[in-house]
Amino acid sequence: MIQNIFKGLQVYTGAYALISKLKLWKYFIIPMLISLVVFILIFVSAYGLSDNLGEWIAGIWVWEFGKATFTAISTFIGGIVIFTIGIILYKHIIMALSSPFMSPVSEKIEAYFTGKPAKNKINTSFTKQLLRGIKISLRNLSQELLFTIPILLLKFIPVVNIFSTALLFLVQAYYAGFGNMDYTLERHFTYKESVAFIRKNKGLAIGNGIGFLLLLLIPIVGVVLVLPLSVTSASVISVDLLFDDDDGTIGFEPFDKLNA
Repeated sequence: MIQNIFKGLQVYTGAYALISKLKLWKYFIIPMLISLVVFILIFVSAYGLSDNLGEWIAGIWVWEFGKATFTAISTFIGGIVIFTIGIILYKHIIMALSSPFMSPVSEKIEAYFTGKPAKNKINTSFTKQLLRGIKISLRNLSQELLFTIPILLLKFIPVVNIFSTALLFLVQAYYAGFGNMDYTLERHFTYKESVAFIRKNKGLAIGNGIGFLLLLLIPIVGVVLVLPLSVTSASVISVDLLFDDDDGTIGFEPFDKLNA
């Protein structure tokens, strides 16, 4: 799986060139605006709530001894909790709302790499794509929170909290990659089939999601470019998996074609 995680990240190296070559930027205008607005709203809310959560956690410590230290630690942890939940909400909100706008991007990429017009094996429409996107996001949101809350509690345990940070990052990455890959899979699989397909290829989903999260670390630019680059990369991954005739592993021959 580790190899596939790195392969999922590798695809990002050709994403920008592919978007430019296929003239896909116009499809990302509305999703980029959605991404920017939602991020600002969540960031402002998280910033304002972190101190309140920290003070609430600090209330657990009823003794005067070490009160200041515990409050400082609680405020820091509160900030992490709010930021984590904020990123989770941000991720699923933009993926759900952007779903209908991402389908044309995926179709263009599929047609380019296969040499044939993209076909919808699943009957779909703008409304159905939006509803499916919301359904996938709600399903992933509930599961992600189910895993995330216990991991956040581990941050109160010294030493263990180091490993919990890495685990939390991987969980977030998986569900980000899941949402990005489904923009292509929605034309080929039912809801349940998509879930099974991504579970089978979880390493690639995590790799794509890691790229998604790393882009968010870049101020402003990352928020604007996160959807174009991550969705394009995920579409390449999904198309290669769907139309590969070998053993099912991804080799990224599509980028050989792009660079030719």
